[in-house]
Amino acid sequence: MNPKELIVKCYAKQEEGEWVAVCLDFCLATQGSSLDEVKRKLEEQIAFYVDEALQDQEYGNQLLARRAPITQWFEYYFIRLTNMIYPNTSVVFDEMLPLRLA
Repeated sequence: MNPKELIVKCYAKQEEGEWVAVCLDFCLATQGSSLDEVKRKLEEQIAFYVDEALQDQEYGNQLLARRAPITQWFEYYFIRLTNMIYPNTSVVFDEMLPLRLA
């Protein structure tokens, strides 16, 4: 891994005809009509969130340490496990963001 990159754990699933994507490492979520759309929207949301956190001298470290609830982590690992057995309508993925180091 390049030390100038940040890798965060994410998953996406279909719920009632919509796709929902979740970033576990920052407790962020988005929804849309397709997998590509939610992945793009989540990537943009993560980039904005990290950029804002890096600029916030007082609360930046707390923002970067914010994690999703344990139930969402269980769901991530359940999806990961079931996808190894048979593919379904949920996916796990990592987002890699370049960090701008000052």
